[in-house]
Amino acid sequence: MHTIQNLIIIGTSHISIESVNEVKNFVEKDKPEIIALELDPKRYLSLINKDSVKRNALREILRLGIKGYFINIIGSYIEKKLGKIVGVKPGSEMVEAINLAKKYNLKLALVDQDITITLKKLSKEVRFREKFKIFKDILKGMFSKKQEVLKIDLRKVPSQELINKIIKKVRKDYPGIYNVLIKERNEIMAKALNKIINLNKDKKILAIIGAGHEKEVIRLIRNQGNN
Repeated sequence: MHTIQNLIIIGTSHISIESVNEVKNFVEKDKPEIIALELDPKRYLSLINKDSVKRNALREILRLGIKGYFINIIGSYIEKKLGKIVGVKPGSEMVEAINLAKKYNLKLALVDQDITITLKKLSKEVRFREKFKIFKDILKGMFSKKQEVLKIDLRKVPSQELINKIIKKVRKDYPGIYNVLIKERNEIMAKALNKIINLNKDKKILAIIGAGHEKEVIRLIRNQGNN
């Protein structure tokens, strides 16, 4: 948890019970007036109305394109599988924040890039060479006996040391994925949060973003003049 003026940032893991509890405890104890979430309107609606998303698969294909749609499906599948291991649905900390905002009549702000734009950029920016490397690394992980094992407790938010290590590897090995999913979204979220700070200087603001974004988003906000 970090504070910049009237903004408090909680870095979360989307399948961590620790994150759900941290969000719940902070909101109920400190009562922020605004909660900013690492969501865009489409992902917000998918969290609060999953049945609607299932009914509109064809519309999602038309909106995202075939490649974008399947990238989204694969990402969701992995998150759900990991979530089942720890008994926490992906995005549970966001759902908890949404429910608490309704309970205490708090304002919600969505600060992430439109998922359609993100997925279209991803399918465009990730070149064949990078896709081939991803495929090769998956096969290597399946069949190689010599591989580095990261000890991760999925119930908790990863340490900053581990986050730094993972981001460094993604930036080196998968630059397209890093630029679209991490770097560009950090910049977009920092800009949105900076705007919220400037428009609400007399209000307590809570931002809930993935722990992998937290450090860089904080740096960007401070560079924009909010120390």
